[in-house]
Amino acid sequence: MRVIAIDGPAGSGKSTVGRQLAARLELTYLDTGAMYRAVTFAAMRRGVDPSDEGPVAVVARDMDLSVDESGVMVDGVDATLEIRGSEVSRAVSQVAANPGVREEMRTRQRVWAAEHGGGVIEGRDIGSVGFPEAALKVYLTADPEVRAARRAKELTDADYDQVAADIAARDAQDSSRADSPLVEPDGAVTVDTTGLGIAAVVELIAGLVEERS
Repeated sequence: MRVIAIDGPAGSGKSTVGRQLAARLELTYLDTGAMYRAVTFAAMRRGVDPSDEGPVAVVARDMDLSVDESGVMVDGVDATLEIRGSEVSRAVSQVAANPGVREEMRTRQRVWAAEHGGGVIEGRDIGSVGFPEAALKVYLTADPEVRAARRAKELTDADYDQVAADIAARDAQDSSRADSPLVEPDGAVTVDTTGLGIAAVVELIAGLVEERS
């Protein structure tokens, strides 16, 4: 099983790079951030407060979840667009910090990797906790202003100032949470994407993969 782990904060380019890298290497791709957003969406849809740890963990264990190139399905509902909305974006940090949720999502990620023989997997604890034995671990970063601008383009109903504030808060929460905080994994290659185009980042990482093959 060959896993390429890509970690980094919001707006660093993980999702776009991950998808294109997977296509470049002919591997499958998993966006683990979408999984935590999906749990947040499912909790809200069931009327569960995202900050209520026990009930949210139950939602994570019970929900029907599918994340693939065609989109995100939650309990039979297409939530591909909804999980990128501002309501989910502002609540996902609470859900992602929930130990019960993280345990369940890591289990599902490992099952996915086993079923697909590995793949390009991106998130915030992939190389540090999820797959520390990954064939290659990459940590993407970028200047906060650049990350905010990128994320504002991705979200369906947010402006730059609000996104910048949300990203600053998310950075603080992700880096300080007790369960698998956002860190640069041991042995990871750090890539600053601030002044790099997506194609350049993809080729750089693909070159690292080929060197280690």
